[in-house]
Amino acid sequence: MAEWAWEARARTGEIRKGVMDAEDKATVDERLKAQNLNPVKIRKKGGNINLAFGSPVTSAELVGFIRQFATMIDAGLPLVQCLDILSSQGENKAFNNILKDIKNTVEGGATFSDSLKRHPKVFDDLFVNLIAAGEMGGILDTILNRLGVYIEKRVKLQRQVKGALVYPIAVFCIAAIVLGVLLTVVVPTFEKMFADFGGTDSLPPLTQFVIGMSHGVMDRLPIIITSLATAFFSITYSYRTTRGKRFWHWLMLNFPAIGPTMRKIAVARFTRTMGTLLASGVPILDALQIVAKTAGNVIIESALLNVADRISEGQTMVEPLAESKIFPSMVVQMIGVGEQTGALDQMLNKIADFYEEEVDVAVGALTAMMEPIMMVGIGGMVGFMLIAMYMPIFDIAGAVKAE
Repeated sequence: MAEWAWEARARTGEIRKGVMDAEDKATVDERLKAQNLNPVKIRKKGGNINLAFGSPVTSAELVGFIRQFATMIDAGLPLVQCLDILSSQGENKAFNNILKDIKNTVEGGATFSDSLKRHPKVFDDLFVNLIAAGEMGGILDTILNRLGVYIEKRVKLQRQVKGALVYPIAVFCIAAIVLGVLLTVVVPTFEKMFADFGGTDSLPPLTQFVIGMSHGVMDRLPIIITSLATAFFSITYSYRTTRGKRFWHWLMLNFPAIGPTMRKIAVARFTRTMGTLLASGVPILDALQIVAKTAGNVIIESALLNVADRISEGQTMVEPLAESKIFPSMVVQMIGVGEQTGALDQMLNKIADFYEEEVDVAVGALTAMMEPIMMVGIGGMVGFMLIAMYMPIFDIAGAVKAE
């Protein structure tokens, strides 16, 4: 699906502009005419980096839009007027164009939720389904406020995911860079100095070992770089395949130290999203389908889709969740209690509150654990190299003093 910039004349003579996602130019033309607009110019947009690499709207902008929109709806302003005001005062031009297109579509007779579907990069399935539930129930302002809270918590959780993953990777990269600099720059400098003082054959075994490591790295540097690049591209390619992605996602959930934290994050994300959907009136099967798509992990996605299939056969959530062995038994038991009492949405939100706090503690503990490991690891490596290089210097200094 491509993005099209359009200009059209309304019946009043006003020229309107907007952006629309569509398969081809004819579809854009048809949609504009359905909105009682006479197309003047339609051109395919290209090179928009924001749209190519993700949503052109940040989470903060989306939350701000939701909060303002909810206040206007609660104050009794018409939907189209709200969209008109919000589309004219934002700083993000791409988002303004999207809101204008949504406003024009609503004016043409479409529902608000159907208008949102035209921009899936900004408004995902969860967003659209919640809005649809709010429209049907006449509680759009309540749903919007609930969406704002949900997105804020989701952003916080995403930051915690990055904290859990980025920190160990950063530590490993720093250690590799330090080791590379020592072996390719520092050690050869010392070796040249030792050679000027009479050769390297009489050097201590530890020093010869480090110099040998340096020679091995320098002699095979092209091979090492090629191997690292090959490994990087192989991992990237495998991640794009179904089996490869499944392996890496399984590894993420079961890797020592990081695995338990990632499971807590998965529980918090599942329960928060599911609780928000159910509290907004979305049917449980539809909610499970949406949660599975937004899980961010194919192992969890498969487990949730299996839960949906089992529920459609007349079973409860408890049995398939327990069989997946992904969710802790306490979580499964609490969900079972929620099903029996008819307060599943409330129970899911309580679980989410608990596990979001657990994630805070787990990420903090992981960071606290990695800091001394980094200091000891890098410090020990640097210390080992320096001792190996300074041992011959002490021997030379002793020989000079004896003379």
